[in-house]
Amino acid sequence: VNDGWKPILTLGNGVEISKRTSGSFHTFRSRFLLTSLSPYQFIIIPNTIDAAKQWDPHLVEARYIKDLGDNISIICLMFRDHSKPPFRNREFVVYERCENMEDGTLVVAVVSLPKEIAAGLEPQQNDAIRGLLLQSGWVVEKLQVGSCRMNAEVFCQST
Repeated sequence: VNDGWKPILTLGNGVEISKRTSGSFHTFRSRFLLTSLSPYQFIIIPNTIDAAKQWDPHLVEARYIKDLGDNISIICLMFRDHSKPPFRNREFVVYERCENMEDGTLVVAVVSLPKEIAAGLEPQQNDAIRGLLLQSGWVVEKLQVGSCRMNAEVFCQST
């Protein structure tokens, strides 16, 4: 069954990254198994800033703008010229919500703030394009002591 996902990178450690495109919308999906994790490492996995550093080592700046409580924060992510499309020369102002479920599963959802709210919180840099992250998130499930599975998807619009 061809569901539109095209593998763009498969690494020897079991990481698979796929892409699906529809017009100006790009969807990226990665799947991988994480092993040999301490309890502390398992807890810190669902952090948007750390995840952004893994998506693109050319992340210029990532910082928390405001903590809204109830596991919700506002974050600014800035990527520049050396980043890969669709992140190249973009900045994103996003909500991040992290939930720890009763069974130990961690769920993270990230989405761009509406333009007007983002502009009021974080003025746009002159040399960057304000990107729209339609939806991003990942689920980290504990499998057994010392391992977990992480499924992640990123939906963004490139302008």
